[in-house]
Amino acid sequence: MTVDIVRDAAGMENVVLREPHGGSSVVIHLYGGQVTSWKTAHGEELLFSSSKATLKPSKAVRGGILICFPQFSDLGHLEPNGFARNRLWTIDSSPPPPPVNGMNTYVDLILNPSNQDLKIWPHKFEFRLRVALGLSSLSLTARVKNTDQKPFTFSFALDTHFLISDISEVRVEGLETSDYIDNLQNRTRFTEQGNALTFDGEVDRVYLTTPRKIAIIDHERKRTFELKKEGLPDAGSYEYFMLLYFLIGL
Repeated sequence: MTVDIVRDAAGMENVVLREPHGGSSVVIHLYGGQVTSWKTAHGEELLFSSSKATLKPSKAVRGGILICFPQFSDLGHLEPNGFARNRLWTIDSSPPPPPVNGMNTYVDLILNPSNQDLKIWPHKFEFRLRVALGLSSLSLTARVKNTDQKPFTFSFALDTHFLISDISEVRVEGLETSDYIDNLQNRTRFTEQGNALTFDGEVDRVYLTTPRKIAIIDHERKRTFELKKEGLPDAGSYEYFMLLYFLIGL
């Protein structure tokens, strides 16, 4: 397993994982626990990051895979999408071993609440995020441990920005007959009627109780992203200015 710690142009520490058999690579910012790059063995980028992204410790990068915790969107009293994406995570130097037949190239990041965090959200926790890399796959496993003496509830999402071609050439399969909340229509609930989700205008939806597998098919690039999930019921989609992302969770 190859794990490197490097600094970017802004002096921020990043973890770089490289698949040892000539496979893909991934870059994770310790600030925000955010995956900002995922490349194939041929060096082709798979994640979108805005050209206007700000590289500074006080702000998450716009793009990649953002951690939304302990609140998703504006569905609560905290800042939109919670504070985890604006906190410095640490590396677990002695992480648990991978499961049998699991990916052996991985890193575990840890987030614990600061005193300031406890003032705005008074619940103690340990958030463990494992980022694991395969030849042509990327896995993110999130575990939230309650270290408090009282129960609490939270919402969570992996706000994932995929790099795609012309949005009109993209379709999403696996959401047929799923109910969704349309954020462009005052969060009204509808049922997906089509065999696949396509885009000819702005879309901002949260799909409820989605299947374990969703496929994003980019016809122009002849590429399919296959999204698999466990333990998270919902998914969301948003399209605007040639950008597509999925929220795996809630």
